[in-house]
Amino acid sequence: MKSCPKCYRTYPDDGAFCPQDGASLVSSSTLPAANAEDPRVGLRLCGRYEVRRIVADGGMGRVYEGIDKETNSRIAIKVLHEDVARDEVALARFKREYEISSQLGNDHVVRVLDFQRDPVAGAWILVMEFLDGEELRVVLKREKFLQPARLVRMVSHVAIGLDAAHAAKFIHRDLKPDNLFLCGSREGDATKILDFGSVKDKNANAKKLTVMGTTIGSPFYMAPEQAQGLDTLDARADVFALAAISYECMVGTVPFSGNNGPSILLAILTEDPTPPTQKGKDAKYPIPAAMDEVMELALAKNPNHRQPSVGAFADAIGHAYGLSGSHLEWAKIPLAELTKMLETAVPAAPRPAEADPFAAPARDPFGASAPPPAHAPSRAPAPAPSHHAAASQAPSGPARVLESPPDVEVALAGVPSKTPAWLVPAIAGGVVLVLAAVALLVLR
Repeated sequence: MKSCPKCYRTYPDDGAFCPQDGASLVSSSTLPAANAEDPRVGLRLCGRYEVRRIVADGGMGRVYEGIDKETNSRIAIKVLHEDVARDEVALARFKREYEISSQLGNDHVVRVLDFQRDPVAGAWILVMEFLDGEELRVVLKREKFLQPARLVRMVSHVAIGLDAAHAAKFIHRDLKPDNLFLCGSREGDATKILDFGSVKDKNANAKKLTVMGTTIGSPFYMAPEQAQGLDTLDARADVFALAAISYECMVGTVPFSGNNGPSILLAILTEDPTPPTQKGKDAKYPIPAAMDEVMELALAKNPNHRQPSVGAFADAIGHAYGLSGSHLEWAKIPLAELTKMLETAVPAAPRPAEADPFAAPARDPFGASAPPPAHAPSRAPAPAPSHHAAASQAPSGPARVLESPPDVEVALAGVPSKTPAWLVPAIAGGVVLVLAAVALLVLR
């Protein structure tokens, strides 16, 4: 038998080149069968998964590249650490990740192929499709920013994957750059969502693996309702997380920051994010003015103010850049073509700011209230515009994805959408008490 030294697939002796990557085939006997650093390299686990090389180490296990000898396909094998394998909840999460992936079968969700215990070594293994590319975190660490076409394409792919998960009543809950994998292809990045082990299953009779009040997720990208450990969180928590990731891709930094988990969560609960056009003045790529409103909605404290779905958020991103259509179309457009489309697109104009009827009157430098303009009547109020007049004066361009909800809404516990300065110390004290009783689990 011959093998490919690059992908480790095996072929008959009369083969010359690997049809997958074009590498010259060599005798299988010449490939290393073991590794002094790791005795697992060269072994065949569960009778079919041959371990070829170490790929990465994580808090939950070591990842290897391997070959499924039954299908002759490249795979990634995660061997769980012994302490993780002894944790019944951790095992249940890995099993659920395997079951969810099998159920979704979406092109933008990593395929988990198997989860079982090797009868010889006694190790638990999670087998996944092997991905060629790199995590978004690696890209941002190297480049800091993501060009608009790559951002639109990535967000579109993630929206397709997450909307499918949400339709099946699964909330990811741990969306972050580390869990978005950009696979290289001739058409550009093909994004895959990783790690559904922290998912919240909203289906009836679903087994709960998280204790009530426990916070799961990565602080920088965690929605306020998730930071509070509320059991009512839904798909809009993933909207918030993807918005925080998109903000980082455009601006070069996360919308909420802090020195540690509690300070980050406090910022998420009490601070409003700086508009991306202000925070990203020195960004590598221009940020359209309309993006401020998109992010204001998606990063709202109250989930009722956000876009209703990840797909709607992805559409809002593309429309802000001036694209027409929807994320379902943009996801299929090659990167080079999408780049040209954005170069000629006219970014959407921002909506005019609405006057605050409760705002204090303008004051002069000496503290006195400014007099009304000379051309304005002193007492008679201006007539209210009709709906027809308001519509005729509306700016052109893509419509706002989600209008403001009615006054009656479900608000977050103790967190108004706009937090007065005097209330921050009070909330800070409350957050400290909550965080003293709530365990923050930052997974992988």
